Amino acid sequence: MNKSILKYLIVFFGTALALSVSAEEVNESIDAASNGQVEIINISGSIEVYGWSRNSVEVTGDLGDKVEELILERNGDKVLVKVKVPRNSGHNIASDLTVRVPAASSLDVSAVSADINVEDVTGEQNLHTVSGDVDTEVSDNDLSAETVSGDIEVTGEGKDAETSTHTVSGDVTLFRTAGAVAAETVSGDVILDEGSFDRAALQTVNGDVIFQAELRKGGKLNVETVNGDVDVLFSSDVSAKFDVETFNGDIDNCFGPKAERTSKYAPGLELSFSVGDGDGRVVMSTLNGDMDICNK
Repeated sequence: MNKSILKYLIVFFGTALALSVSAEEVNESIDAASNGQVEIINISGSIEVYGWSRNSVEVTGDLGDKVEELILERNGDKVLVKVKVPRNSGHNIASDLTVRVPAASSLDVSAVSADINVEDVTGEQNLHTVSGDVDTEVSDNDLSAETVSGDIEVTGEGKDAETSTHTVSGDVTLFRTAGAVAAETVSGDVILDEGSFDRAALQTVNGDVIFQAELRKGGKLNVETVNGDVDVLFSSDVSAKFDVETFNGDIDNCFGPKAERTSKYAPGLELSFSVGDGDGRVVMSTLNGDMDICNK
């Protein structure tokens, strides 16, 4: 055998063996309340949470080689899942966890450098990471999802809840959520697709905002971006007073009234009008971008 090939194989299998030894597999479980609280803390790696019909919490996955231990304990109706790492240990602590919890559990998930994915959990959720994406499903309980660098995607069932999402660098996409929602990003798009709302506040600095949903009677919609377009398409008849403004862009309004110049010396456009009884409120603004307002 060629010496260079032999050397390559030795290095390859040696590396594979080292990785297999350093990664510690975990498979632990503990009894849990059917609708209790589950707190999950994992500094680095990934966190996947799945709801199931059993009254227990099961943790499987791989721990980083510098991890001290996996803590899995219950105190009353609360279960703690925590990856314990040494202080000042920045490397080799990445752990990939798959956690199965009772479907009605409430979640409190914290990470620093990890993606968070949640499916089939109907309880309240508080999901926080610094560098990573958040992808979750929600039912009729409140959700708070935050990341600094990453996308947030929320899929609902059209049931009312309080939904709050925030990222600095990433897109926010909300699909079939309902009730009240606040979605904010600094650099990224905000998309609200389907659903029915009493209140919706959508904000970005550099990105587009898309609202394709129902604004209920008396509902409030606030949309704001600095550099980006705004596209609002109401899925049913709307009754509201509108105040719309762009400094550098066009306003296309299918409800009839035309935008007017804010000043003969400046490029800005503004538009104020009412539709129906005017009992709702829609406020939209962008500094640099076009605005489209219509209904199906």
